[in-house]
Amino acid sequence: MTTEIEIQVGLKSGMADPEGANVKKALDLLGFDSVENVNSVKCYRIIIDKEEADAMKEAEDICKKLLANPVVHEYSISVAK
Repeated sequence: MTTEIEIQVGLKSGMADPEGANVKKALDLLGFDSVENVNSVKCYRIIIDKEEADAMKEAEDICKKLLANPVVHEYSISVAK
């Protein structure tokens, strides 16, 4: 059985996010004054050929070894819908 996993990786609170800041600035220039903040997040969808519990464990390893730097990133893992 395969499991589709969604991993979201973003910067920890307090880290500079130039991409988010640029989007926020552009939104302000376009008149979207109600937008208070923008944070950029990368989303990965990975299909793993394992049962759900084992796929989640493997996704955790993928984050720790490749997708996220623990110094600057935080991440979340979920089963894709």
